[in-house]
Amino acid sequence: MIIKPDYNVISLFDINFKELKTKGIKAVLFDLDSTVMPSKSGEYPIKVIELLKELKQNFIIAIISNNKKKEYIAKVQSISDFPVIGDANKPSPKVMKKFIKSLNIEPNETVVIGDRPLTDILSGKLLGAKTILVDSITRDIENKPTRFVRWLERLVIRK
Repeated sequence: MIIKPDYNVISLFDINFKELKTKGIKAVLFDLDSTVMPSKSGEYPIKVIELLKELKQNFIIAIISNNKKKEYIAKVQSISDFPVIGDANKPSPKVMKKFIKSLNIEPNETVVIGDRPLTDILSGKLLGAKTILVDSITRDIENKPTRFVRWLERLVIRK
């Protein structure tokens, strides 16, 4: 199934990045909202800042988001010391493909990490990258309709 991730973990902090490095991964492409920061907050949690700093020592990292709001993407870019690309139109892998090509990196040397199977994971699969599905960074405080939709998405990928 094309939307089934290579790895399915609860949070970013459950990912074995050392293993990914040994498997030849050179670039880590993150989704933005609900993956590395609470949706539309424009602020990284401290624990995520620490993780990103650590990852930058071993990987090229970037954020590839579907968010179309230029001011919001600019705000996130202003607090990030790596590329933040908005209006990615996922699940199309076109923006990610252009980005990794600019780095002279192959899709199989890339991992895409996100919270949505139908956008993040599908775009990573179409790119030819490894994919990791994480739950929302704010899963403990999300409203019930959002949690229900996430449950349905995950139900589909279990098959």
